[in-house]
Order: sequence, then structure tokens, then C-alpha cells
Amino acid sequence: MAIWVDADACPGDIKQVLFRAADRTGTTLTLVANHRLSVPPSRHIRFVQVSSGFDVADHAIVTRMEAGDLVITGDIPLAAEVLEQGGHAISPRGEAFDAETIRQRLGMRDMMEELRSSGIQTGGPAAPGPRERQAFANALDRWLARHSG
Repeated sequence: MAIWVDADACPGDIKQVLFRAADRTGTTLTLVANHRLSVPPSRHIRFVQVSSGFDVADHAIVTRMEAGDLVITGDIPLAAEVLEQGGHAISPRGEAFDAETIRQRLGMRDMMEELRSSGIQTGGPAAPGPRERQAFANALDRWLARHSG
């Protein structure tokens, strides 16, 4: 069991939660990004830098993860691929994706993309705050409790 992080867009405070959890539980944590990241020295925390390009980090995660692993991502198509491969996915806001929620999120994503392509300004989600950080920490703790040991 390992945790993979789509780290290019993962907020710093969520990374800090992950660093502490990896050390506390002895779980391997791998951050994947296309730019250099600073990670604390730990035998449980790794960093993989990939080349720049569309979905390069996503592809690296999907090809390296194993069934049962957890992926932290806000990227809905990546979360869908992870689920298809038998993995688990949680967003940095604490949403645990499953077969039903991922279908709903893919549909919403497609609808918003269609609106944007027709020129409608849809905006993005608000920046995550303490409530989302706590929701993430709770979702991560629930996953670790079910899948560790």
C-alpha cells in the first residue's frame, strides 16, 4: 500500500498533512510533479520529477501505482483512471471518489468544459481553507485506518 500525490496542484498545507501521516504510519508517500519540490527528509517520503507536458505526471502515477494504492488528486480524469485500476482516490478537499461519484464528477466536468468552450465564464472553486484541510485529514485518516496494517 502506497500513497501517490499529483503534486503540481496539491496545496502546501495538504502536503504537510501527508508528510506527517506518512511518517506516523510508515506509509510510502510519493509526490509526482513536473517541477522540483522540497520534501522533508524521511525514509517514507519520495519525490519523482517528470518532464513538463500535458498529463505527464498523471501518466507517471497511473503506470507506477498498484491496485489498492491511494492517489491524492483534484484531477477528475486521473481519479477515474485510478479507480479503474483498482486504486483509491481522494481530492485535496477531502472528497473520496468512488464509482458513483466519479461518474457524476466527470459529467459535471464535461458540462463545465462545454460552457467554457462556448465563451461562458464559469470561474473556479474557492481556495481551500481550514474546513477543507480538516475534511482532507479526516478522509485520509479513514483510508489509513481501513487499509494499513
